[in-house]
Formats: sequence, C-alpha cells, structure tokens
Amino acid sequence: MHITEGQSKLVKPIVPAEITADMDLDEFVKALSGCGFGARRIGKAADIYTEMLSDEKTVKFFGLAGAMVPAGMRKIIADLIRDGHINVLITTGANMVHDALEGLYMPHYVGDDTANDVELREEGIDRIYDVYLPDNHFEDFEGFMQEIIAELPTEKPVSIVEFMRHMGKHIDNPDSILRAAYDMNVPIYCPAFPDSVIGLQAWLYKETNPLVIDALGDMHDLMDICWEAEKAGAVFVGGGVPKNYTLQTMLVTPREFDYVIQLTMDTPQTGGLSGATLDEAVSWGKVNAESKTVTVYSDATITLPLMVAAARSRLKKKAAGQAEQAEKKNEADKDGLTYPTD
Repeated sequence: MHITEGQSKLVKPIVPAEITADMDLDEFVKALSGCGFGARRIGKAADIYTEMLSDEKTVKFFGLAGAMVPAGMRKIIADLIRDGHINVLITTGANMVHDALEGLYMPHYVGDDTANDVELREEGIDRIYDVYLPDNHFEDFEGFMQEIIAELPTEKPVSIVEFMRHMGKHIDNPDSILRAAYDMNVPIYCPAFPDSVIGLQAWLYKETNPLVIDALGDMHDLMDICWEAEKAGAVFVGGGVPKNYTLQTMLVTPREFDYVIQLTMDTPQTGGLSGATLDEAVSWGKVNAESKTVTVYSDATITLPLMVAAARSRLKKKAAGQAEQAEKKNEADKDGLTYPTD
C-alpha cells in the first residue's frame, strides 16, 4: 500500500461488516460502524446516544414527530421515559392522540399501502400508509376526551403540559407514553396542540363550556429547565415543530446543546427545518461547534430501535461490569486486600 505525503486524510480504512449468528444488537451495530454511508451513521448515533445517556449532568430532550406511535414505536418511548432516559418530551398532538387510543386499548391494525382508499372510506377505515385505524375509535375517543376535559379547572388557564398530564392520569396502561410521563413526572410539551384531534376536542368543549388553554403557559418552566441544565442533549425523530421548539430553547441561554442526534429522511435542499443539517444549527447558536452530533438519513422506525437497542445493551454491560468490580472489591476488603479500581 502506498500513501503519498499529500494524502494525509487516508487514515482509517473501511472495515467490512461481519455478521455472525451469535452476535447481539450492540455487536451488530458496532459491526456497521466501520462501514460507509448510513451504516456508519447509525453506529455513530449509538456511540453518541450511549454517551449522552451515561452523562448524569445532561438533561435529555426528545423530539418526536411523524407517525411514530401508529407505526408501533410508542413502547420504546414509554420505556425510555420510565428508565429516566427522557427528561423532557416534545411531540405533536397527533402522536399523543394515537398514544391515547392505544392507551385506551383501541389498537391500530396492520394494513396495506396499496389499498383502495375509496373502499376504505366506505368501510370506515382510516389509513396511515400501511397502518389502519377504524373511524369508530374516534367516536369512543370523543367520549373520553369530553369527560376528562370537564374535570379541568375553570378558574385559571390550563397549560398544555398540564393538559397532557391530566390525560396521562386517566390512562391506565403502562405502555402509554402519556401514562409513563405522568408516572415519572416528565413534562410533555406539545406546541402544535390545536393541530390534532385533541385540539379539536378541546375546541368542541370550549364552544359550550368555560375553558382556557394557555399556549405560552409552559414556556417559563421550559426555559428554567434549559437555564439550570449543566449540559443538554437532544434526539430528534423527524423534525417539524418538535425539532424547532426544542432547539430554540437554547437561544435564550448562554449555552448550546452538547449532544444532538437526528433521525430523518428529509434533505436540506428545500430549506425546511426537518431536513436542515445540524451544522446549520451551529450558525444559529443552537448547537455548539464542538458538540457531538450526527444525522442518520433513513426510516426512523428502523434506526430508532437499532440505536436504542445498542445503547441499552452497552449500558447493561457497563452496569454488569461495575457490579462485578464492586463485588470483587468487597470480597478483597473482607480479606484485607487492596483491589484496583478504574
């Protein structure tokens, strides 16, 4: 092999992925890390995510856009909340509608992306690509929403975080994002609240009853979280309002996000935020030039489970290693020996 003096960037050769029958998901993702294109990016995402979750000083934001709940990703998010891996959730009203439906045991169904939509309309079935949802779910959902909205206070405005917490309180399903957030006291920010069936139901109630939703009522507490954070990290599934709402919070603080991972299929050429690069966010002062960042261009229903599984596997191995080391140290102490620690 001959590398000339002017080819100093040729340092690290591509390492072909080796996939074996006995490897776990962590090993699988590590095998992709030495490759090119999206394979290396998902490997880097797992590295950054693991470091972010391990950093106790980091406040962990999670921006959830797109139809991730109908696609079957809600338990991943709920479990991350319950395990303390999400401190602040920013999402869309639509995702919370579908989470509430599932939380009330009204499931989504496997469908067909080549279906005849005229026939589906006649049968009362709504389609989200290859996921089906019966119209009558929303009839039952309306009854639920009207009943719980009636319990909200009328003597003062209600913030959107309070509204989401109130919904979570009334969902008795541990796999629900809303319920997990309620149980773990994790705020759910939903800045595009009216752009959903939840918003429609709140409006319908307000037509004949007193109700005031304060769209700015959450901002003070959110800014306090950002100001008090020693470090901040964010994962974005998709983009849109959750991405911008999260990133803009740092504009009023003297710091930027230290870790940022973006899982998207959008590209930057149209100028839309969903495809905007994280380098672009540096120009706005939302992300630090030294921050650890990566964008993975692929279907988030694939990349999110891969990244989370790899990080969880690594954290479990790390915890097991620390427990083993502590046990050996305890045994050594009993015997009057000195056991080396990291």
